[in-house]
Amino acid sequence: MQQAVTLDRGGMTMRGMFHRPDGPIGKVPAVAIFHGFTGNKMEPHFIFVKLSRALAEAGIASVRFDFLHSGESDGDFEHMTLSSEVQDGLAVLDYLRARDDVDADRIGILGLSMGGVVASRVAAARPEQVKSLCLWAPAGSISRFADDADQSQLEKQGYIDNYGFAVGRGFIEDLKSFEIYQGLEAFGGNPLIIHGDQDDVVPVEIGKNYQDIYGDRSRLEIIEGGNHTFDSIPTARKVIELSMGYFANEL
Repeated sequence: MQQAVTLDRGGMTMRGMFHRPDGPIGKVPAVAIFHGFTGNKMEPHFIFVKLSRALAEAGIASVRFDFLHSGESDGDFEHMTLSSEVQDGLAVLDYLRARDDVDADRIGILGLSMGGVVASRVAAARPEQVKSLCLWAPAGSISRFADDADQSQLEKQGYIDNYGFAVGRGFIEDLKSFEIYQGLEAFGGNPLIIHGDQDDVVPVEIGKNYQDIYGDRSRLEIIEGGNHTFDSIPTARKVIELSMGYFANEL
């Protein structure tokens, strides 16, 4: 089953898609799926849609929301910040836990790129509520965006034109004070980190940084030929296969 859903956060509406296995099978485990910077609830070549449908076939529900100020959710991209997306992520976790058809004790989180940063922070903030954590090319290097920002654009127009996305002053200022890795070890589960060896957006060394934080209880899978969003059929299939196996085992 696939169903369009909404979530109110502070008077604004987040819009998403909920997937659950077919049939009257009671409460099921579920995964919250977080998109990346400038992304949306489907992500490139519909990889999140493919993942959600595969999870449903394996008996696991999932939800994919556009963060506020992204995709079809309320707000303008110019007002998006990393901190606000963490709050969105916490709201999504609350949404899943409140559903009658979801087992609140078996919830996982998956995040791509900056969504991986969000996922890791949500898991650290609510370690007792998150059982599993899967990070795809987590963008621990996103703070460099603030370092490299075109200050002349920012001063002149109040935003940076990033390939048609207006990146606002608030995002830049928030990045300067956001501690990417602080407290992540509070999550006590066994994270899976997946990174492409051809990622030219977030170096694979960043994936290794996350593995160092979580230590021996984590696993790093490096996808041969994989770029930042796994833009080939073989690499996309591999990352979905690894993620499916992980959640089937952990949840």
